[in-house]
Amino acid sequence: MTKVDVEGILKQKEDRNKEEKERQESWESNDRRKDDWKSPEIDKLAEALAKVQSELEGAKKESTNPFFKSSYADLHAVIKSSFPYLSKNGLSVSQGNEIVKGAVVVTTTLLHSSGQWLRSKIKLPLSKVDAQGVGAAVTYGRRYGLSAMVGIAQYDDDANSIRK
Repeated sequence: MTKVDVEGILKQKEDRNKEEKERQESWESNDRRKDDWKSPEIDKLAEALAKVQSELEGAKKESTNPFFKSSYADLHAVIKSSFPYLSKNGLSVSQGNEIVKGAVVVTTTLLHSSGQWLRSKIKLPLSKVDAQGVGAAVTYGRRYGLSAMVGIAQYDDDANSIRK
């Protein structure tokens, strides 16, 4: 093997290693699991959330959608049915939003008194590009974000709804 062949082989190996490193870095930067959705440790938070979930009964459907003639658990019902249990177990929730082109992103963060946290985001299209549309999307996102984060479902107190 000549010196040129060895240099060529080494150059190819170096290029492959560089490409692999770039792929890995790209994957890590795009990987939601990296660390932007949770604190490095979540053991205390997970234990507290398990206790909360063992006590949750669901959010009662107290609001009516006249357009669809159906009832649903609004944001207040979800908060009312979950916050007492969260607080009792050292958990709290913070929600914020960001307007992006034609949509709103609602971020829900579940915080534990130990400093541990979990975060989730939901992107919702704006039905109307005005204050009403933004408010509706934010409220909807907060309700679904909170429900998903704590594992709460709507309590169906209408036995007739399963017969339809």
